[in-house]
Amino acid sequence: MSRVLVVDDEDAIRDAVAYVFRSDGNEVEVASNGSEAVEAVGAGTFDLVVLDVMLPDISGVEVARRVRAESDVPIIMLTARSSETDLVLGFEAGADDYVAKPFSVHELVSRARAILRRRRLDEGARSASVSVGDVELDLLRHEVRIGGRSVRLTPTEYRLLVKLAESDRAFGRRELLQAAWDTDFVPDPRSCDVHVANLRRKVEDDPADPTRVLTVRGVGYRLAR
Repeated sequence: MSRVLVVDDEDAIRDAVAYVFRSDGNEVEVASNGSEAVEAVGAGTFDLVVLDVMLPDISGVEVARRVRAESDVPIIMLTARSSETDLVLGFEAGADDYVAKPFSVHELVSRARAILRRRRLDEGARSASVSVGDVELDLLRHEVRIGGRSVRLTPTEYRLLVKLAESDRAFGRRELLQAAWDTDFVPDPRSCDVHVANLRRKVEDDPADPTRVLTVRGVGYRLAR
């Protein structure tokens, strides 16, 4: 059983999402605003947060930032907006995935299952570690070290890096997101660029001139050996 926090100020949406997650066998808590959400995450342990962008007190993006400062819990953003700027803000705040309103609750649950399944696989990884250059991945502890220093990544950033470390080749954007989200449904492959930009800010000495996560024009990205 997974613990899910559903955050939305619209009663009908919040209740419908909570009902479907409970029907899927999860323990669900709800919050109607950002302050309640931050307090709930601080007081308990969740496996997933479903977070609306438009909240009455503080924005969902700011909630994501505050949650991410304390926890690596996966976050799915619910947004009525679909502009690239809004998606970038959400991903930069630490969101792992997004679903645009209006949405099917069954699609949302399917995306959530994929994230939770991937998280369990990550936690149960048998191979102890992977090293590529000065990038070290401890697959049992979910820890990353770059040149000997510890780096904290979001779940999506971590899985992107693990995928890039698999093989000395270029990976396409869709392929990377499918691995990160454990789903064949990738609504916008361009969101990969935002996650990679966030990853570079954490693993590169100079994100503007990357030497580890390299761009392969016309294909996607590869991890320098």
